[in-house]
Formats: sequence, structure tokens, C-alpha cells
Amino acid sequence: MKILVIGGTGPTGTPIVKQLVDDGHAVTILHRGTHERPETPPEVEHVHADPFDDASFRAAIAGTTWDVIAAMYGRLRRIAEATAAICGHFVSIGGVPAYRGWSDAWQFDPPGVPVPLAEDGDLVLDPAIDEKGYRIVRTEQAVYAAHPRAAHFRYPYLYGPYQPAPREWSIVRRIRDGRRRIVLPDEGLTLHHHAYTQNAAAAVARAIEHPELSAGTIFNVADEEVLSLRQVVELCAQELGAELEIVSMPYDLAIPARPLLTQPLPTHRVLDLTRLHRQLGHRDLVPAREAVRRTARWYAENPLPYGGIEEKVLTDPFDYAAEDALIDSWLAARAAVRVPEFRLQPKWGMAYSGPQGRARTQKEFVE
Repeated sequence: MKILVIGGTGPTGTPIVKQLVDDGHAVTILHRGTHERPETPPEVEHVHADPFDDASFRAAIAGTTWDVIAAMYGRLRRIAEATAAICGHFVSIGGVPAYRGWSDAWQFDPPGVPVPLAEDGDLVLDPAIDEKGYRIVRTEQAVYAAHPRAAHFRYPYLYGPYQPAPREWSIVRRIRDGRRRIVLPDEGLTLHHHAYTQNAAAAVARAIEHPELSAGTIFNVADEEVLSLRQVVELCAQELGAELEIVSMPYDLAIPARPLLTQPLPTHRVLDLTRLHRQLGHRDLVPAREAVRRTARWYAENPLPYGGIEEKVLTDPFDYAAEDALIDSWLAARAAVRVPEFRLQPKWGMAYSGPQGRARTQKEFVE
């Protein structure tokens, strides 16, 4: 197929382009030319234009036709309008903040989106509720007005190489700096759906190559396994051979963990992926636990500049003096708590038979 990828040099664009070339397609990428990647196959044609500038973009595509256009970068509404008559299949990338409550857990009572968040869940239809989410929804509507049979993907946070908001760097830098303690809210048990770049790229590439499976559908895309914050920290530490003590605090005190939590509440954000798996037939190329390990290793081998743009995006000050003062104060307060003797020791319920649970009725197992 003759495929135009708008963008194509970002964290998922680069592996998408490589896969399409490997599968024998003629691929052109349209981008500004400011982020050339050595991983881009040499046979890919480059068109340099600004996808955020309507006039520049229209001039670049004038007189062209394509089997597939994949829009991963730029002003998606204008791109959809400009390409309505020049492609057989349109694939676009948006975000999960289209869902009501994803960016504002207080939209639900008690706070927190349903788990999992259904693919047909409520969208942000009022800018007074969430202006960003409303703009995302309006963009989706514009895509389908121009391309009624489009395939559209709602991305969550991504992780992997070249991320502008590199979650794992908050952990890896602390390990590099010799830290041995890290603060997490509420034992780090929050579940927050992320997508490894290679996994997201494979899903989008499949939608590009198989219009018969993807046309007319909006897909949530994320890893098959949802890891907790604690698991992410533990996996990073294991991969780098570090001992990192997790200091659990109530989330309102766990201020240093905010860049990892990425929201002002510890509620879960988990996506329903039924369409992705059953309709599109996508499965993760890299299991989530291995993907986190690879990401931690990549940052260890490709450390980010201290004080650089990525750290500004993370809003992590790496203020270790303040962290130590907070941890020491919390541990001292916790040590002062007196645990009374209970008249009857609370247990986990008679139905629980795991470790520290109800003793077996027979000493030996009998078939």
C-alpha cells in the first residue's frame, strides 16, 4: 500500500514506520524535519511541512492520493478536513481524556472513574467540566465528519524511549543519584493504565494494514496488564540492581510521588480493551513487566539532562533534602503510634485460606 504517515518520528511513529516498511509498504512521512531519527528506514520518503499550519500542510499534499493516511501529529481537525477526498483509509491518534472523569476523578461520586472504563463510557460534552477533554471529543467528531470510516486510537500515557513525559525517569534518576528510599502514596497500589510504545505502535500498524478490521471504530490502546505504581518502581529497581525502600504515606502527604501519580487522587484509571483485542486482534508484543524493565535500562544507558525539558514536564524537582525531611518526620510519627491489644484479633475472614489465613482442616492433602 501507499501510506502517508503525518509525524512518524515520535515515540510510536518511528516503530510504526519501520514495521510498515518491513511489511513491504511504500511509506512517506510528512513532518517538520526537526526530529530526524536514525531508526527511520532509508527508503522512507520525507516531505517537510508543518502539520500545525493549514496552508503549509495543504500545499504539501496537493495533488496526492494515498491508500492510507495515518495522522499522528499536527492539528488533527484540519488534517482530517484536508484529506477527506485523497485517501481510502484514515487512521488517527487522540487521547483518553475524552472520557468524563479521566482528568477529573471528582466527576464521579465517590471520586474515580469506573474500573474498567468502558469503551462506550461517558465523554466530556461540556467545556465547563473539562475544556481539554471537550476539545479532544470535538476533534474526534471532526475526524468522523470528514472520514466516517476512520479508525481512531485513544492513547493513555505512553512509556519507552524518547518520551516527553518520562515516568520511569523519576525512579531511574533517583537510583543513579544513589537514593535508597522513594515515597509512594498508599503502598503504591494505584492502577494507572499506560502503553509501551512498541505495543501501541503494533496496534496502530495493524489498523493501518487491516482496514477491514479497524474502519469506523474508536479503540482504547494500552498494555494488557495494568501495573501498580509499586510494581513499576520494583521492576525498575530490580532491572538496575538497586535496593530501593518504598516508604508508603497517605497520598495527601506523599508529595514527592505526585509526578508518578499524575493526578491529585490515588484512584485507579483502567481502560476496557475489548475492541483492541477481539475486533482488531492486537496482542502486546512486549509484556508490561518486561517493557518497564527495558525502559528503565534505556534511561540508565541514555540518561536525560538534569534540569532539562523532560524534567520540567515531569515537574519533579528531585529535592532530596525535602524528601528526607518528610520521610524522617513520617517514620517518627508512625513509630509513635500505639497499637492496642484487641479483644479478638481481627482476621481476613473465614473464606480466606492463603498465607496467614484459616488453618487447613486436615494435616495432609487427601484426594
